[in-house]
Amino acid sequence: MDIELLIATLVFIVPMCFTPGPNNVLCAAHGSQHGFRDTLPLIAGMAIGWSALGLFVGGATVFIEDNKSVFELLTYIGAAYIAYLGYRVATSPPLSPDEEGREKLGVLTGLTIQIVNGKAWIHFLVLMTAFGGLFGTGFSGKAALVFMNLFFGLPAVMTWAAFGSALRRIFSSPSSATALNRAMGVSLLAVAIWIAMPQ
Repeated sequence: MDIELLIATLVFIVPMCFTPGPNNVLCAAHGSQHGFRDTLPLIAGMAIGWSALGLFVGGATVFIEDNKSVFELLTYIGAAYIAYLGYRVATSPPLSPDEEGREKLGVLTGLTIQIVNGKAWIHFLVLMTAFGGLFGTGFSGKAALVFMNLFFGLPAVMTWAAFGSALRRIFSSPSSATALNRAMGVSLLAVAIWIAMPQ
């Protein structure tokens, strides 16, 4: 294994996984409303969808590079979906204990957001084209790269969910919980705008 390429790959993957993005901010928002444990199904869906997307991109890099208009469409669909989730979070009232079982996002949402997340597609395209040879040529090498990416991505979204859950305990009064919902919703809307902006 090329150690320099490994270091370069990690320098790319780790910040991409831990810095704010659709998955991380959504996990923080959901954690702030429902707590860490109830965010785990959403995280599971993200992990499955993220890995499946990475494997798909690894096997279809050339086709995707030749069809960049599909990328652009996915970017705008993803931004609209994240903006919708942001609106739902920002306008939701604080949940009473008997309401906390409602409005939870689960595995299906975690999966879906990966399909329409244009930034995730670009992330994996860059990963596969710039660092795809780290574990050797062929699909098995690409699959190993995807699972290395998951190794860092999963702790990242879990950290953000835990952060949101901690905020939930701090903002426990109805007025502060409402303010937290607004802030988390606006954060998701900001992510949606960032995704939709030309890069």
